[in-house]
Amino acid sequence: MSGSDATAGAASGVPQRAQGMLFGDSLPDLDTETGYRGPTACRAAGITYRQLDYWARTGLVEPSIRNASGSGSQRLYSFRDILVLKVVKRLLDTGVSLQQIRSAVHHLHERGVDDLAGITLMSDGASVYECTSADEVIDLVQGGQGVFGIAVGRVWREVEGSLAELPTERAERGAEVEDELSQRRRARDAG
Repeated sequence: MSGSDATAGAASGVPQRAQGMLFGDSLPDLDTETGYRGPTACRAAGITYRQLDYWARTGLVEPSIRNASGSGSQRLYSFRDILVLKVVKRLLDTGVSLQQIRSAVHHLHERGVDDLAGITLMSDGASVYECTSADEVIDLVQGGQGVFGIAVGRVWREVEGSLAELPTERAERGAEVEDELSQRRRARDAG
């Protein structure tokens, strides 16, 4: 999302903040202490663990609740992180370059949660444009720029549905959390 793309809403005279979600739903309260381990995040976002690991190591989408801090530690992803992972997956599937996706993700991270749900990302396969109203979507399509769109509010509901039956984990502040294999190694080495 280039500077002109990221500010498309403001340039057209439409306020940057959406006038509510595209589908009129209210937003759930998000728990900032509860998250999802890597395999759960992968299932909900429809990506491989290799993608998840690469995106975390390169800073594309890092877990906001707990990052890996050495061998055996577990990343813990928030709902919002998984939402961004799924949006990244969709953009990649449509042929958008990783450079454009990085720019779009950076811009999405600057948004509040309320704003995210009201955004539609449009792309022509090369650039990513942010639209916060139906008028902006129409203007972009009529200008010949938009080829496909991702309604973030709809992706939000898809992720919410996927995560409803998957396990969560509470972040333990100040405590290092080990996976089962690391616990076994520690016990073996101590004995």
